[in-house]
Amino acid sequence: MSTQPTVRTCLLALLLCLAVGPVQAALRPFTANYSAKYKGIPADAVMVLSPRGSQWSLALSVNNLAASMSQATLFTEARGYYMPLGGSDIASYLGRRRTVPARFDWRARQATWAGDARPSRRGPVQIRAGDLDSLLLMLALVRDVPAGKPLDYRVIENGKARPMSFRRAGTGAIAIGGRTVQATRVVTASGGKSTSVWVAAGIPVPLRIVQSEGGNETVSLHLASWR
Repeated sequence: MSTQPTVRTCLLALLLCLAVGPVQAALRPFTANYSAKYKGIPADAVMVLSPRGSQWSLALSVNNLAASMSQATLFTEARGYYMPLGGSDIASYLGRRRTVPARFDWRARQATWAGDARPSRRGPVQIRAGDLDSLLLMLALVRDVPAGKPLDYRVIENGKARPMSFRRAGTGAIAIGGRTVQATRVVTASGGKSTSVWVAAGIPVPLRIVQSEGGNETVSLHLASWR
């Protein structure tokens, strides 16, 4: 099977996603606004990082006239890692709503899913230090790409653990909110699908995320502003 995220996972992590190295810089709250498209259909997306006591919440919501999707992760920094503690995956379309909560039990070293998750996707899945979910993968790339670190990860999502490696694919100028910044593009590809992420030093979120299949762009997310 492909180790690539599904289109829906990318939508949630865009539109609605070792050994991760030690955290180098302190996390700071942010709100990032994106313009998004899925097969040419426009949408708006917002990613928010906010403190929750000694923990952090990272959330992404995507909305258009037909549907809304959101993904949220509660996590902590421990022993130099981003450690997911739990989260939720919610999608609403044509009056239907699907909710899948996730729980990461680090004492038992396993992740489980409930709610509307299919029986085959409920777990448990064994977890280990350095494991991420698709949202935390975005924070890891923002941290690791400018630092020149290896981009090899293990993503825990939808009842599965999947290795994911990115390669650096050059740099280029990206226009964001009336300014132009130099960004590094990183790519992961498998089974005819590819996901590209653009990251720039000093910007706490990806500037662009694009998924393609068979050479055609299916999902895109472009940063419009952040604060």
